[in-house]
Amino acid sequence: MMKLLLFSRSGIVHTADELRRVFAAVDRYGFDYAVNKEFAEAIHNTGIRQIPPERQYDTDVPLPADGRAAMVCFGGDGTLLEGIRRLGGAPVPVVGVNAGHMGFLTGGRREAINTLFEQIAGGTLRIEQRTMLEVSGKIAGLPHQAFAINEAAVQRSGAGMIAVECRIDGQPVATYYGDGVIVSTPTGSTAYSLSAGGPVVAPGCRCLVISPLAPHNLTMRPVVIPDTSEVSLNIHTRRSAVTLSLDNTAYDVEDATEIHVAVAKKRIFLGLAHNISFYDTLRNKLMWGVDIRD
Repeated sequence: MMKLLLFSRSGIVHTADELRRVFAAVDRYGFDYAVNKEFAEAIHNTGIRQIPPERQYDTDVPLPADGRAAMVCFGGDGTLLEGIRRLGGAPVPVVGVNAGHMGFLTGGRREAINTLFEQIAGGTLRIEQRTMLEVSGKIAGLPHQAFAINEAAVQRSGAGMIAVECRIDGQPVATYYGDGVIVSTPTGSTAYSLSAGGPVVAPGCRCLVISPLAPHNLTMRPVVIPDTSEVSLNIHTRRSAVTLSLDNTAYDVEDATEIHVAVAKKRIFLGLAHNISFYDTLRNKLMWGVDIRD
């Protein structure tokens, strides 16, 4: 029996009608299921269903022994990233149902819940492998295996400029003086890296993107490198506090810390709940097909 891992975060608004459709589809296709505690509380508050304690989970995701599971995340891209993080690299397909505004990862629509669950039950859900970053360094609180789906960003959190010395496979590339630097996956190219002036990269490309944040030297530009490379970032700061952000999780970084970033051996399995291509999403989300001359 396929097990559904239903996931959402606090603060996401769920209507009673949406939740009725979700559990009607769960019952219709005979799924086993589990719900994270925050989502279970929201479901209870709408009066739709009481989720029993044995069907609730917290940080330890209850994966079945036979591996037949799929995670469905209700929210925006941040919710999907948090759901993937909780899986800890387990090879479970993850699909997002968009409750946000600018999601490039959460392609499912709330009104198409039944179609999505039908695809999961019938094994017809299209799944795309995406790369993750594995990040290491002597940083307080950083897990032994720290992963990021979108990006690893080193950035100042004070008033002073910082310097980030960047090496690729041991070869010096640049020292970025300014607000910091972003190393992103192709998936993350439409996230923080894009707002920093980085290129849009199709998800199937085998590369990483290094984008400086507000560089003091205006000749600094984003660099695209092979995803077989290892990036080393050495942090130098005199006054500013520095943070390392892995998607939506941040860690404090000390002066002279060296951070290593490389593509992880593990992959994420992103479920695509429709036939809309990456390029369709670009046109729709960034309004590239809109005539603004009037």
